[in-house]
Amino acid sequence: MPDWGKLWMSVRTHATEAVGFVQRGIRRTGSERDHLVLGVKTALAATAAWVLARHLLPPTVSTFAPFTALVAVQATVYRSLRDSAQYMSAMAVGAALAASLAAAAGIHGWSFGLLTVLALAVGRFRPLGAHGTQVAIVGFFAYSSGQGQIDYIGYLIASVVLGAVCGIAAHLVLAPARHTRHRQEAVVDLITRIEERMGDLADTFDVREPDADEVHELREAWRHLSLDADRIRYAIDDEVENSRLNPRASIADSAGALIRARTALDVAQRCQDHLRSVSRSLDYAVSSGELLSLPASFRSAYATLLRAAATALHHIGRQDHDGLREFDTALKQAVSKFEEVRLQVLVEQDGPSGQTALQGTLLTDGGRLVEELRHHG
Repeated sequence: MPDWGKLWMSVRTHATEAVGFVQRGIRRTGSERDHLVLGVKTALAATAAWVLARHLLPPTVSTFAPFTALVAVQATVYRSLRDSAQYMSAMAVGAALAASLAAAAGIHGWSFGLLTVLALAVGRFRPLGAHGTQVAIVGFFAYSSGQGQIDYIGYLIASVVLGAVCGIAAHLVLAPARHTRHRQEAVVDLITRIEERMGDLADTFDVREPDADEVHELREAWRHLSLDADRIRYAIDDEVENSRLNPRASIADSAGALIRARTALDVAQRCQDHLRSVSRSLDYAVSSGELLSLPASFRSAYATLLRAAATALHHIGRQDHDGLREFDTALKQAVSKFEEVRLQVLVEQDGPSGQTALQGTLLTDGGRLVEELRHHG
């Protein structure tokens, strides 16, 4: 027997989440509002397509109009036009195959099998994209319901075109919102949080006996930041697509702004990989007690290097000309600090083997971090 109590709690939880989603979409701009607007546009387009098809076309084909409207209303104008073109192409090919076979061979079991084979083969044609299967589906309708007759196929084409027009019209009347500035702000926020974690990492080197739990939590923080960076990258890629053919105005030089945001994100992610490596080494050094064997001068110099690198990364996050000029100064400071650490390791290389190995590992990660910043400059 089902557990009705748990089932009811699950329903209530999902209902509460749905209400909260709608409320957030109404109150402020963002992904929630975008999804709500897209849902409303889809419903209106499908309804308009069904009403028009019901009055203008035979009932046997009217359902194709709202189906096509659903395909036509996608998250971006570019995707809507692309998917509509692919869907209508697949429909035209499927209808043509059905008409040709019906005229040449008649309606038979073996000819239906031949239609299936041909439709599946043509549906794999790459330009049809994800709508290749529609070649067979529309072919089946045209062959079975319409008996391959030209009149039926003509009405079928009209229904699909009507649905596509309704979908694209709804999209163009209320085009998707542009989020270029939001994507920039997301990158800046991510880099700010990376700076803060770099500060925490530097502080750990300055503490004689850092807390092992805090070091482990810092490693977890890098993992979460990495996931956030991937999410922001997907959002930027979506916004690049959203800018194509979108009639809505955006900020000046929006294309360049997205390129700069993606470039800054690239640098931040590569730097973060090296910082995660530093954190792993630090976690191991704390748990094994090797960190205490490092000279205080090395630890202090390494902390200074991390802070200088954080300053340079901060100016990359600004994504403007002033930030780039200040980045050059910060980069020189980071390079200078790295050279100080490197020379110090060379001077102290006669220390215990464990100490030298740990210093070498940290120095390698620090050098890669500085090199990533230098490559951006």
